[in-house]
Amino acid sequence: MDSTALSDRGATEAVDGVFLTQLAAGERMSIQHFHIEPGATVPEHSHRHEQAGFVYASALTFLVDGEEFVIEENDSYSVPGGEPHAAENRTDDPVRGIDVFSPPRTDPDWQD
Repeated sequence: MDSTALSDRGATEAVDGVFLTQLAAGERMSIQHFHIEPGATVPEHSHRHEQAGFVYASALTFLVDGEEFVIEENDSYSVPGGEPHAAENRTDDPVRGIDVFSPPRTDPDWQD
């Protein structure tokens, strides 16, 4: 078994106000933590990985195919692999949560 503490990993500012931390990874999935400052936007992007997540602080607005989906605190979500999506923090508080990717996303482009 492997264990990874959030406090042991440094966050990377992927885009202005969006901080991502790569955590544990196995053969079929990986997990990352996110912290998104008020007003920050994750630009539209897609990846081959299926993505499931959980917001545990504040709320995150996803933009998918012209529709908006507000993921409230303590809500989960899933995004199919290959589906373009964006996200915005429209609240006055930082959004915090986790994402799980399958297959593992161990070398995301934001780590460059």
